[in-house]
Amino acid sequence: VQLQASGGGLVQAGGSLRLSCAASGSIRSFYTYDMAWYRQAPGKQRELVASIRTSGNTNYADSVKGRFTISRDNAKNTVYLQMNSLKPEDTAVYYCRAQRTATYWGQGTQVTVSS
Repeated sequence: VQLQASGGGLVQAGGSLRLSCAASGSIRSFYTYDMAWYRQAPGKQRELVASIRTSGNTNYADSVKGRFTISRDNAKNTVYLQMNSLKPEDTAVYYCRAQRTATYWGQGTQVTVSS
């Protein structure tokens, strides 16, 4: 299973970005995987940003509630993270994760928010 994250970049505070994570390879039945976005800032541990279950239920870190939205398109084997009202503290490498009986990680995409 390969997860390809994209959509990162440099944005000013208050701006928006949309991250995408496309699954490919031996992944079958993408809709049976719980998906999530994590991030890791320099010198910090990786933290959960948002998750979306197979049921469609979502969960968010308190720091991004009301600003970020996770969604999935099972027909495209893709999960998205819409990030609005970005803050400098959102600067990190963002990783997508797929989980069922095993866990798979994408390669990460850099998000940099300037003040």
